This record gives sequence, C-alpha cells and structure tokens, in this order.
Amino acid sequence: MEEKLSRRVGSWYRGATGVVAAEKLSGGASQETWRFDIVHPEGNFGAILRRAPDGHGAAPSRAAGLNAEARLMQLAFDASLPSPRVLHVLTPEDDLGVGFIMQRVDGETIARKILREEEFADARPRLARELGGVLAGIHSLPGTQLPELRRMTAAKELDESERDYRNLNWPKPVFELALRWLRDHDPGPPMEATLVHGDFRNGNLVIGPDGVRAVLDWELAHLGDPMEDLGWLCVNSWRFGEIDKPVGGFGSREELFAGYEAAGRRVDPTRVMFWEVMGTLRWGLMCGGMMQRFREGPDHSMERAMIGRRASETEVDLLGLLARRGS
Repeated sequence: MEEKLSRRVGSWYRGATGVVAAEKLSGGASQETWRFDIVHPEGNFGAILRRAPDGHGAAPSRAAGLNAEARLMQLAFDASLPSPRVLHVLTPEDDLGVGFIMQRVDGETIARKILREEEFADARPRLARELGGVLAGIHSLPGTQLPELRRMTAAKELDESERDYRNLNWPKPVFELALRWLRDHDPGPPMEATLVHGDFRNGNLVIGPDGVRAVLDWELAHLGDPMEDLGWLCVNSWRFGEIDKPVGGFGSREELFAGYEAAGRRVDPTRVMFWEVMGTLRWGLMCGGMMQRFREGPDHSMERAMIGRRASETEVDLLGLLARRGS
C-alpha cells in the first residue's frame, strides 16, 4: 500500500515526495480505512485512504457509494461544516481501486473516552446543541449540488425493515410489536426531503476538547426526512451507559433541538420520536444480521457474536420507548 501511494502522491498533492507510516485501521465492516503521512518539504501531512475492500468489493445495498461520499464530504467542508477536506478521488491510474483520500482530522471517536475522560469535560455540555447546528447545516446543503442518492421514506424503511426481520428467521415478539407500532404511526412524507447523513452518531464524530471537529462515514447518506438523523442520534445504543442523556450520552433532546432551530430549521418532535423507534429497531435488526452471519458462517468472529447479542438490548429499549409513547 505504501509503495502504491508513494508512486502517485505527487500527481494529486503538489510537492509531495512520498508517503510513510501507512497503516490499516481496524473497524469498518464494509470499507477499508488506511492512515498515512504525506512527505512534503514543508512538513508531513496526515491523510486517510477510504476504499472498497481489496479495492473493488461490492458495496452494501444501502451504500451511497464512495464517490458520492467524497462529494458529500467536500460539499460539507466547503459549507464550513466540520468535515475533512477531500484531497483526491482515486483513478484507475492509482491502481488502488475505488475510493478517496482525505485530510486526517485529529481527535477522538471512541464514545467511552468522549463521555468519561477529563479532556472532554468542557466540550461535553455543549455537544448536543452543537450537533443540532451541524445537522441543520447538513440538511441545508443545496439539493442541486448533491450526487445521485437513493430516496427513502418511512414507508420504504418499514418495508425494508420487515423484510430484513423475516429473513433473519429469528422470531422476536418485541420486534413484531415495534413493526406494528411503526405501521400505525407512520408520519407520512416530510414537508421537505433533504440530504440525510444516515449514520450520525457516536463513533462517526471526531471530537476534541473544543467540540465537534469532523463528521465521518457518509456511507448511508440518502434523501429523506431530516428528522431521521435527529432520531438516530438519540437511540439508546449510542449513549454507552449514559441513558439519562438521550443525545449521545452527553445531552438532552431539548438542547439538540435548540441547536437545530437556532440554525434556522424547524424540529418536529413527533417525527423525531418515530425515527428514534425506527432507529432502535433498525439497529436491533443489524445486530440480528451479525448473529446470523456468525451462526451460519463463513465469519465466526467473536466481534460479530458480541454485536449480535446486543439485539436483546434493543428489545429492552423498544419496550421502554413504546411504553412511554403508548398506542
């Protein structure tokens, strides 16, 4: 990898003489991520390569595609939203497959550290409101500048979730109950369909002592209800034990909503709650899929089994949400 990057880096980063310290990072079930330093006479520059597995792997059905990801991240950067600058979209001449190279942003993505370490103590009380403003900015990116993206509605999401549930062949009465509740409370099309990040949560946010530094992983971006992103951020699974702080374990829904509306967009709390229930179910189904792949192979990794068992946690979360919402 280092040799291939060094061979071509001068063609897309002026003055660069090579790359060093190339290292494949852990994590990322569907894409490869590599970190490296660009060698330059004015000083080395940190970069990240994000590419399809082995350079050519098939993307998940929900994926926007790596070229679309690169476009969205650059649009966010140009709009002064916290996003890495895209340095280069891979070409056939690079001999690295499909993907892109972006600026490396220093900071922390591990939720346990963000929620507990003293380094982030000053930032934590501000994060929920700040993230509301970031989401408002993402949802305001001009539709005419967006790449081609799949369009999703609550009804389509429900259909896909029910299909995924049936394919698991793993009966769970709580999931059945949640599907019925969601059918009964489908809010219909939003007043305005916007860009939706699709996976805006702890783990995909780079946080520093000063607050949000970057939004990562636009793989699930699509067009749809902007309230989906707010609901997904509030799913209990992303609170990592801080269950009394619905927004990522560090803030309240009211703070999130205030930040969103201060940036000029309106919140519909009823729709947000619908998407929080939907998001909780969706994560439960994703955990179930991990368990299915662990049981049936070929991947019998402990990581898949550990994620798979978390489906039971989402059942508890769903019962709590539905009890509060009633019928």
